[in-house]
Amino acid sequence: MSFNIAKTNAKRVVIVGGGFGGLKLANSLRKTGMQVVLVDKNNFHQFPPLIYQVASSGIEPSSISFPFRKIFRKRKNFYFRMAEARSIFPDKKILQTSIGKIEYDYLVFAAGTTTNFFGNKHLEEEAMPMKTLPEAMGLRNALLSNLERSITCATEQERNELQNIVIVGGGATGVEIAGVLSEMKKYVLPADYPDMDSSQLNIFLIEAAGRLLGGMSPESSAAAEQFLRNMGVNVCLHKKVTDYRDHKVIFEDGMEIPTRTFIWVSGVKAVGIGNMPSECMGRGGRLKVDAYNRVEGLQDVFAIGDQCIMTADKDYPYGHPQLAQVAIQQGKLLAENLKRIEKKKPLKPFHYKNLGSMATVGRNRAVAEFKKVKTQGWIAWILWLVVHLRSILGVRNRISVMLNWMYNYFTYDQSLRIIIYARKAKEVKEREEREARVHWGEDLQAEEEKAKETKENK
Repeated sequence: MSFNIAKTNAKRVVIVGGGFGGLKLANSLRKTGMQVVLVDKNNFHQFPPLIYQVASSGIEPSSISFPFRKIFRKRKNFYFRMAEARSIFPDKKILQTSIGKIEYDYLVFAAGTTTNFFGNKHLEEEAMPMKTLPEAMGLRNALLSNLERSITCATEQERNELQNIVIVGGGATGVEIAGVLSEMKKYVLPADYPDMDSSQLNIFLIEAAGRLLGGMSPESSAAAEQFLRNMGVNVCLHKKVTDYRDHKVIFEDGMEIPTRTFIWVSGVKAVGIGNMPSECMGRGGRLKVDAYNRVEGLQDVFAIGDQCIMTADKDYPYGHPQLAQVAIQQGKLLAENLKRIEKKKPLKPFHYKNLGSMATVGRNRAVAEFKKVKTQGWIAWILWLVVHLRSILGVRNRISVMLNWMYNYFTYDQSLRIIIYARKAKEVKEREEREARVHWGEDLQAEEEKAKETKENK
């Protein structure tokens, strides 16, 4: 396989990742004369803030996703390739991917984050993450399948396991999925499952720290916790999960909760690149960058958004929060700085403009914080709706989500509770197996060459 993109006299910018930052950068480079190549393992941009609504059957996956090729349909000198970045050779200015190698003049990593299991491989195998659309679809199928199974199971123990939902992680995602499942328990299950005692469905939200929403103020944290408790969610603070065995979540203090719906949204880590030098790596696997988003120690290599950590901004000495606005602002400035590099002008340092943060807990319940204003309840919920609706790509998608929300608000119902398991075609499975074998062979060859070089140096 090959990229099949002709190299021209135009400078080539290769962007790895089509999230908020990568998309903003690619859009901001239009009419610059540069050749832009976007590389992403998916062929669509997804809107992460609403993934939890896909997992809870609130909206369709297509409502919060948008194909890259449609976004850039009329762009000249722009190319999209569906591939996964695997390694980098900065001395040759080459990026190795799952479909081959590509040369670059400027390389930008904007691949975001993945779920962080903090090195616990067993939890990684057992828990259900909710970071991507495929993961949200898998979680939706598991939730609905467990509900169906709970009304036909033979033992009380199995029924308890199927009707206990454990969510680990008290950040915005954990709070939001706990809230929407609580509303589902109250309004949807009695209608869909009249032969089920919905009061037996228990939702547990687990947080190792002393409060929810650690990135927001104590006032917002307390308000969110009170909202959830009033909605019937069992909020457990100061509880650290260490294992999952025999359909039981096990805590550090010995406490156990039986469940077959074990959701993990406790933290994230940056998407890794196979052979990235260790001196370039910071906390959480993020790439260390300077005030201009240049990866430390590498020439013409940049990183933006969640995949990088910048300590040069005096207001954020431990790095910026991993939020969409940080990625968007960095993508916009980096596009300007790439133009400045071409014109041999001095670069502009990045300073994050905090536009606020918010989280929704459920119908008419949310928390929102801006520079000088903090609000909770209905006003915060309306603000949350407006901000997220405006941020979704595509007019059709915005209308679809808005109509879904309006219908759900007045009817307390959605019609999306179907269980569909996708089956990969034989051709796709065989191609993925071939790519995996090629990747393994390249890794093995690289290790052999490195060992040979070390031996010769000695």
